[in-house]
This record gives sequence, structure tokens and C-alpha cells, in this order.
Amino acid sequence: MSLYALIALAKASPGKLNLASGGIGSTGHMSAELLQMMAGIKFTHVPYRGEAPALTDLIAGQAQLMVSTTGSSLQYAKAGTLRALATTTDDRVAELPDLPPLSKTVPGYQANAWNGLCAPKGTPAEIIALLNKEVNLAMADPKIKERMASLGGVALPGSPEDYGRTIAADTEKWARVVRFSGAQVN
Repeated sequence: MSLYALIALAKASPGKLNLASGGIGSTGHMSAELLQMMAGIKFTHVPYRGEAPALTDLIAGQAQLMVSTTGSSLQYAKAGTLRALATTTDDRVAELPDLPPLSKTVPGYQANAWNGLCAPKGTPAEIIALLNKEVNLAMADPKIKERMASLGGVALPGSPEDYGRTIAADTEKWARVVRFSGAQVN
């Protein structure tokens, strides 16, 4: 099934496809909510207590789809145990070069999971600058880039200001998705 076919099926049968996730508010849950919001479709959300049990049930056919982190599902996609339909990032994943970005089907869609380094408020500027310099140097290391790519990741060096803008933009974006979804803390 292609992503186009999945979206068409979801439009024709709202709520009939079970969407497994690693839990309410997880990266996969919110990424799927963004897809539903942007594509005008509806899945039935089935939250699990983590990605591993959700993937297990997806593989067993208990759920029809899942948006998972690349690190959790990459091995299954490469082995053919799961059929990957798209990446949620703007770019292709190096380990799955034939997998198109979801934005090719749903223009403007982007759901990147990222990690960053933070320090307590009031940390001296020279310490922040040193940490930033060293982290950027580490991310430029070919071995680290290769390891990150093997897990489906990409090193994104930048400044503390770049990271602050990313946090602010994603906070706004995901707040809209949470409001759309109606997700609540249990």
C-alpha cells in the first residue's frame, strides 16, 4: 500500500484504521495527529506503553499503521518485517534511500524528532560558547556522523540561538497539534 492509498482509505473510512503509538503525547502519536490534521483524515489511536509493544502489535497485524522513531523501526523496515511508507523528515533517510518524505504526499508536513544539549539558566556565556563549540566539533566527526546515520539520524550543528529558535517554533507547532488532537495528560 502506498501513502496515497493509505490516505484515500482513511478518507473513505474515517476511524477504521488503528494507529498504534508509543503512548499519548509520544512523538509517534503527535506526528500522526499532525498527519491527520494536515490530510483531513481520522485514525483510531491505540496508545501503548512504549514503542516496543506498539511495534510488536503492528508486526502482528493488531494495528494497521504507526508513526515510529527511525531508531525503533529501522531494523524492521530494512528486514522487510514492516513496510515503511515515508519518512516524516524533509529529507530521505540515508539508511532507506528509496523512502520518500511524507511531504511529497502531504505538502508542508514535517515531524522531526531532535535532541539537544541544555544548560541551567544563568550559565556563563563563555561556558555555553565552549560547550557549543565542542558539540559542533563532535558532530562534525565522520565516525559520529556515520553512527547517527546508521540510526536514521542527522547531525545538525548550530548555535545556541539556532537551537532556541527550533525550540520556540516547535513549541508553537506542537501546541496547535495537541489542541487539534484533544490529547490530555492522564
